[in-house]
Amino acid sequence: MSVVEPVSLAVLASPGEYDADIAAGDGQPLGIPLSYGGPYLGILACRESLVRQIPGRLVGMTTDVDGKRAFVMTLRAREQDIRREKAASNICTNQALCALAATIYVGAMGPHGLRDVAALGAARAAELEAALAAAGAPRLHPGPYLNEFAVRVPNAAAVHSRLLGRGILAGLPLARAIPDDPALADALLVCATEMTTADEIAAFAAALGEELAGGAR
Repeated sequence: MSVVEPVSLAVLASPGEYDADIAAGDGQPLGIPLSYGGPYLGILACRESLVRQIPGRLVGMTTDVDGKRAFVMTLRAREQDIRREKAASNICTNQALCALAATIYVGAMGPHGLRDVAALGAARAAELEAALAAAGAPRLHPGPYLNEFAVRVPNAAAVHSRLLGRGILAGLPLARAIPDDPALADALLVCATEMTTADEIAAFAAALGEELAGGAR
């Protein structure tokens, strides 16, 4: 089983090349706007020999607010099993529309275009890493990355909040997402894509440097 970022596959080995039987990913990078958190589409692929073993429906088990066991359909659109005239909501996630948009994006970009997108995102991320390191926020982990990495920022959540007040979205304070890992208490997860500009990188690094210098005084 492999979980992949689809654009990265334009420059990295495909799951099949390292013998993964199943690959899953999020299709949002394939031309789908962020849109305040959705809707998006998922990607699921497997070897031809396993196609007929992929379930048509997946049911997850959880607990409700009262601690009672509950079941929920996963990988399903809202009200997918309700006839349109009987639906209680007139706002439903159109996954087919997202899949069509992603297909058009991939078709329009082609393999060379996707390679350019991945390579440019990686180049912008390298520029971002250098700028943030110069501002006093070095990379947290030494391993390789494509266009997303974590930097060390003392009191990261407070710095993130102040930068947001200045009109700069400084990534994600990882302590909010993974509160039980003390190594991430002072970490910001940042990212650059092919859409990130040099001016945006410079503005982010300058503002972060000012915040860090102010905190040192």
